Parts: sequence; C-alpha cells; structure tokens
Amino acid sequence: MNTYIVLLRGINVGGHKKIKMADLKQLLLSLEFTSVVTYIQSGNVIVQHSSEDIQPLEMRIRAGIEEQFGFEVPVLMFTYEKLDRILKNNPFINKIKDNELESKKMYFMLLYEHPDRKVSGELSLISFAPEEFSIIEDVVYLFAANGYGKTKLHSNFFEKRLKCQATARNLKTMNKLLELSSLSK
Repeated sequence: MNTYIVLLRGINVGGHKKIKMADLKQLLLSLEFTSVVTYIQSGNVIVQHSSEDIQPLEMRIRAGIEEQFGFEVPVLMFTYEKLDRILKNNPFINKIKDNELESKKMYFMLLYEHPDRKVSGELSLISFAPEEFSIIEDVVYLFAANGYGKTKLHSNFFEKRLKCQATARNLKTMNKLLELSSLSK
C-alpha cells in the first residue's frame, strides 16, 4: 500500500463548504482508501491506496466530495517523500530553528501545478518587506513576518499572479502531516 497526504482546499473556512471529518473519513473509506487519518478540521488527511497513480485518486476524491456534499473542492495529493523534501527545501529554515514564535510565521503555499518560470521569477524580484517568500518548484515558502492574518501574501495573492490553484498550510501542520504519514508507511 502507498501512503498519501491529501489536502483539501477551502473547506470549513468561515462556515463555507462544511465537511465533518468523520463524514470525510467514511467517504474516503467508501472510495477504497484505507488507514484514513484526519488532522484538524481544515482538510488534512493521510490515506493509503494500492494505486501509484495520484491523479485518478485526486479525481476520485473530488468527485466523491461533490456527489456526497454537493460542492467542488480542489484536492492535492502527494507522498511522504515529497512532503519531506518540501520541508527540507525550506529556504527560511534558519529563521525558525528552535524559535517557536518564529515558526508560527512559516507557511507553505502548495501549488496544484508548477507555475510559469518567467512569471514566478518576475514575482520573486518584487520586495514585500518585511514579508519574505521563495518559489521553489510547486511550493511558495512564505515567512509572514507580521503573521499570516496580516499578510497580503496569502493563497489568493499567489493564485492570481501565478495562475494556478494553491492551498496553504503552516509549519506545525506540515510537520504533523509528515509525522502521521511516517506512521502509516
């Protein structure tokens, strides 16, 4: 069995697109996923499946959510190895090491596809001090110096400029997903 991290974009935010995690777990089990573990209410799930082809699995989850809950939800899946690589490639790791306050300012915009290199390169040239970000492959690493609630560099900002969907997670969530997915391996 292959272990996957599943991220759902925009559920249970501001009372919109509500999905109880127990209901989501049952749906995923009915879609032939096993060892389903949810983490907090914002659409973080660890699953196992025999298939090694992620794209059809994402489509299966998307269709299942739409059928059962009546709305579309973007679904992003990846492996433990990819999540581990994302965390290890964090260019702001020195800012957050052993500093709990600073670690709360670290966010990851996980893009649903690789952005155009020219566009991401041009965007990277613009300064948004004291906020800092770096685009590496299909991840925007964001150090939100004033906190995520105050930054203008949120998922919608990057989606609009990079012309691809994104979902954001903080460092604590990313680390917990890595831990949970390592237990399922």
